This record gives sequence, C-alpha cells and structure tokens, in this order.
Amino acid sequence: MPILSGVAAALLAVLPVHAATYDLVIDRTDVPIDGQTRRVFSINGQIAGPTLRWREGEDVTINVTNRLKEDTSIHWHGVLLPFRMDGVPMVSFAGIKPGETFTYRFRVRQSGTYWYHSHSGGQEQEGMYAPIVIEPAKGERHKAARDYVVMLSDAHPMSAGAILRKLKQEPGYFNDRRRTLPGLMRDLRRAQTTEERQAIISDRLAWGEMRMDPTDLADVTGYTFLVNGRGPGDNWTGLFRPGEKVRLRFINGSAMTIFDARIPGLKLKVVAADGNDVQPVDVDEFRIGVGETYDVIVEPREDRAYTIEAESIDRRGFARATLATRGGMAGPLPTPRPPALLGMADMGHGAAGHGGMDPSKMDHSKMDHSTMDHSGTAAPAAGPGAPDPSGLVHVPPVAAPPGARVLAYADLRRLDRSYALKPPDRTIDIRLTGNMEKFIWSFDDRKYSEQPVVNFTEGETVRLVFRNETMMNHPIHLHGLWMDLDNGAGDARPRKHVVIVPPGRTVSVTVEMTEVGRWPFHCHLLFHMMAGMFREFVVHPRGGALLAAPAHTGGGHAHH
Repeated sequence: MPILSGVAAALLAVLPVHAATYDLVIDRTDVPIDGQTRRVFSINGQIAGPTLRWREGEDVTINVTNRLKEDTSIHWHGVLLPFRMDGVPMVSFAGIKPGETFTYRFRVRQSGTYWYHSHSGGQEQEGMYAPIVIEPAKGERHKAARDYVVMLSDAHPMSAGAILRKLKQEPGYFNDRRRTLPGLMRDLRRAQTTEERQAIISDRLAWGEMRMDPTDLADVTGYTFLVNGRGPGDNWTGLFRPGEKVRLRFINGSAMTIFDARIPGLKLKVVAADGNDVQPVDVDEFRIGVGETYDVIVEPREDRAYTIEAESIDRRGFARATLATRGGMAGPLPTPRPPALLGMADMGHGAAGHGGMDPSKMDHSKMDHSTMDHSGTAAPAAGPGAPDPSGLVHVPPVAAPPGARVLAYADLRRLDRSYALKPPDRTIDIRLTGNMEKFIWSFDDRKYSEQPVVNFTEGETVRLVFRNETMMNHPIHLHGLWMDLDNGAGDARPRKHVVIVPPGRTVSVTVEMTEVGRWPFHCHLLFHMMAGMFREFVVHPRGGALLAAPAHTGGGHAHH
C-alpha cells in the first residue's frame, strides 16, 4: 500500500501521537445462534469479536493470547502496517502457539472500515472475525447521528476441515441443484424443434468440457447467514429516530458467501468502499464480496421497522437485521429471489447453437472474456484482449426489481487526491483457473505449492490483469498494497483491497509497490485459497538484499 504523501505525512507529523493497548484472547466458546448452541473460535468470548476502534495517527499495541490447543493468528485485513505484523503464518510470521501471547505493534496510517480475522486453518469460518473502525484524524467527512457495524458472515454445522475433505472427495457434494441425466431427458422432451434439442446437447457438452456445472454458483451450502454474529431469527436491531442519518458499515466477513444487500424502503447512499471515501452514490442495493467493506448512509423517516437484507448470490438464504425506532420491532422477512443459472453467454462463449459455433469444440483457454456483460446487455468492447474499462463487476443480480439501481464498480470515484496515480512500468496477466472435478483452484493453472512467489521491486508500478477462466466469482485480495481499480473513472479510479472478478470476465488493477515485504495475494473464498489459489507478492527493497521467507513452523492455511 502506498506510503503517505508529503502533505499527508506533514499533517500527521504535527498531530499528537496517541497510544492504545488492546488485549485479545482466542478460545473455544459455546454461543447461541438462532436458538442452537454452536461451538466457535471466539475472540474475547464472543462472535463476532470485539470492534476495535482506533484513531488515525495513533500507535496501537494488540496482545493476542492463544488458549486453543492449536496454532492461531490474526490478520488485519486492509490495514497498512509492517509486513511482519500482517499476521499470516508461513509468510509474515510463525503463528501463535498454544499458550503463547503475540504482540502486534504498528502506527495507524489510515481511516475507515476494516476487519480482522484468523489466517489459520478454518478458524475464520468458525467464528474468528471482528470489525475495525478507524476514526479520521480530521473527523468524518459525512456526519451521522448513529453509526453501526453490519458484519455479514456465514456459519456451518461442519468444520472447515470436514468441508474441504468433502469437496476434495466430491466437488459437487453440496450442490443439490446439479444437472442430471433425468433432467437432460426432461429438457429434450420439452424441446419443440431439432435446433432446440441440438442447442441443449451442445450446451451440456460445453459445460462438460469445462468440467463445470452452471448451477454451481457457490461451492458450499448449508450455511446460516449472520449479522454481527446473530442469525436471521435472532434479529440484530439498530435503533434510530425518524429523520436521523444512520451510517451502516457493511463488512463481508464470511468464508464463502457473496451477498446482495438492500434495505427495502430506503435509498442507500454509498460513501466509502474498502475504507476509502468515494463520491456519494445513491443505490437500491449492492453486491459485497468476501472481504469487502462498504459504508452507506440511510435516512429513515418513518416510525417503523426496516429490514436489512443480505441474500446469498445462490439465493439459498439471507442474513437479516433490523433498523427500528424501538426494540422488539421487526420488518417483513425477505422474499427469496429465484436462483440464477449461468449460460454460455455468461462465460463469453456465445449462445449454444447460434452463430454456427459449437461451444463443445471451443478452445476455452483462448477465449477473449474482456467484453462480457452479465446484465444481459452488450458491454462496450475495449479492443481485442484489453481489460474491460467499465469494471462493471457489480451488475444487477437476477430478479432485481424493475428500475432498481444496483451499485457497479464503475460508480466508484475516489475523493482523496493526495496521491497521484502513476502509469504502470509493466503489465502482468494473471489467469484465474480451476478444475472443479478435483476441486483445485489456482492462478495460471499452478497451485501455491507449485509456484509460490511473484517478485517485484520497491517503487515500481505494475498493472495486474485478472482473466477469470472459471464459472465462479473470485474476490481477489492483496495484503499490504492498494489496488487502484481500472473502472473507467480516469484519475478518480478507486483504491481497493478486494476486487471481485466475475465468471469469464477480465478486470485490471494498478499497484504501486511502495511497501517492502512478503504480501499474500489470494482469492478470499476460504476453500479456494486453501485449495491453492494463493501467491506471495514479494516486494524486494530497491538496491537492497532480497527478502527471505520466515521459518515454516506450521499454523497456516493448507495451501495444497
């Protein structure tokens, strides 16, 4: 992530430096979720863990004590810090052993909404996550009478290790919507013409050749979706008085779930993305990938309850909370939308049986995905093989109400102009690849164990072009460095630490390699990362010695 500009550094230099110490204890705890007791990995005995409230410019010390019978860790997601404080076992440190206390120390160099979570095994899925709210040194740009965190997550009755074993044994284990031979025969019987039957067969052959299933929008099902650690029946509630402005800090701290969030009856004014202020934009709903954060401001004017809805993109359930004028009130429960079904057009392969092209005979590794549009309309072309300049990753989801405005990445415009966006010195293409039949996820067809490191030099600026050759959405996260998203906004391009790359799309970012260190780069879907979709971006000091990896003493994710 970039160093502070001269002006910003000078401003911080004259501010008094405050120091704060926090004590966190990691343990196993039984907690109630929707009337059922679940054993979780807790932080200070709770799920989600305690919200850490810092102030830009202060020095923080966090003592983390491990009372588990296994190693643990805490990663400070999106936070600027020395890489030895990043909290990733096998990359930045050795992890925290049972019975030990590890002390993190760093100066807070930013403001906004972030979060922290375990980077060890499946502890993150099983409850080890919590919010961070950092107050700007000069105060909030947007004033609000109320300020609430809305932390979205997913809880599963199976352990993360058990889920991964199931996925390795049978990748479609959790997909009860898989297309079957009886389903194929039913579709063929319903077809009225020979052309329709040929199209159905060609479509099935194409998906078979790609080793994918168009119904498999999420690898894992069976989750209960939570808000601030509480299930839909628990109904977390935030209070307001009619006419007040309420700031809601949405954080997607889930393991595997991308959500579509909305509050029926209220416009959502998006004012920040991934901790960075953006030009306000009014929307009806937004998609939030794993690891992303969005700050929105709402102004409820009626004396009633409003339902905060966050529906999983596979439409299997929702996280639910309430804004109300009094405790005990509840708005209407969300109405589930129909599940989506990917088509060949969504993968950039054209409609089966049209245009004289047989998708089953296509070379999918050479397809140009840069002009695909998942809203059902044509996206503007940017030239052969060029990144999609629109950056329309967040398109209207299936069955969005007519006329509803859904946030797009193209809507995001940065407000902080204290830093310059530098042109790239070089470009690196990174293919997002996978084999669903073996549940292997990778970059450029190579798992972490096969190609662990990508090397950079301090000070260079690099464009990264992500080409998603899979049918899954991948929220790509880079530690320690900002990604300036190429979204068509020119000099107002937003700065993010997570970028969703949808099926078959090409999205590009620019990264200024200002921070020396070993920085993890991975898909933030937990089981994609554990199955190999992980790299280390190693930024070596300019003219200095190359960085060495820390001793691998265990406690990290199992990057196969």
